[in-house]
Amino acid sequence: MAYYDGFVIPVPTADKAKFVEHAERMDKMFLEFGARQVVEAWGDNIEPGKVTDFRRAVEAKDDESIAFSWVEWPDKATRDAAFRKMEADEAMMAEPMPFDGKRMIFGGFEPIVVEGEDKRGAFVQGFVLPARGKEAYRKMAQDAWPMFKGYGALKVVECWQDDVPEGKQTDFFRAVKTEPGEQVVFSYMLWPSREACEAASEKMQNDPEMKMPDEMPFDPQRMIYAGFEPVVELEKQDA
Repeated sequence: MAYYDGFVIPVPTADKAKFVEHAERMDKMFLEFGARQVVEAWGDNIEPGKVTDFRRAVEAKDDESIAFSWVEWPDKATRDAAFRKMEADEAMMAEPMPFDGKRMIFGGFEPIVVEGEDKRGAFVQGFVLPARGKEAYRKMAQDAWPMFKGYGALKVVECWQDDVPEGKQTDFFRAVKTEPGEQVVFSYMLWPSREACEAASEKMQNDPEMKMPDEMPFDPQRMIYAGFEPVVELEKQDA
């Protein structure tokens, strides 16, 4: 089964080019160690939330932007072996980062819904949310896919918390203010463009048949979401 590592990173806006150069160099190592795909996406439409949002999740400063990234592995065993190799690589571990790694949030996630197809350059909607009940959430997400597809979405990936560490300063749990019994979901949806994503959102808001269920397996008030433009897209090439 595939496995995902998810990241949310505060990056000085002025250092976007440095971030992209660093990511391209480091992400190639992920592929060498067995990753299938690495995507780095740059915050394009980060709106402040009432309770939580991406900027607060990583304590972003006024002069910083948000990167939303993921690494797809063929399975958790490959990912764990890769992490051991990276930790043993002194040069890799000593590589200076063009962002504050202490405020980066990251973790490992098990995919529970994967629908649609990848497309290079697709606009990314990134989500992190607190959910309660893995099967209930999986069913809700699975049932919702035909609707999103009908509005033009290209792909959805919903991932359930598996190996998510608690951080000293920031982490996924604090990002969405998890409560006892809740787990973190890391998710993304791909769209043909930002314009297509925004048009779909407007249509959904004005659709009289669009009804929210009486009970939801997550708290939408604490969900964080935003739009991102891909700046690095690397895939393992078949031999």
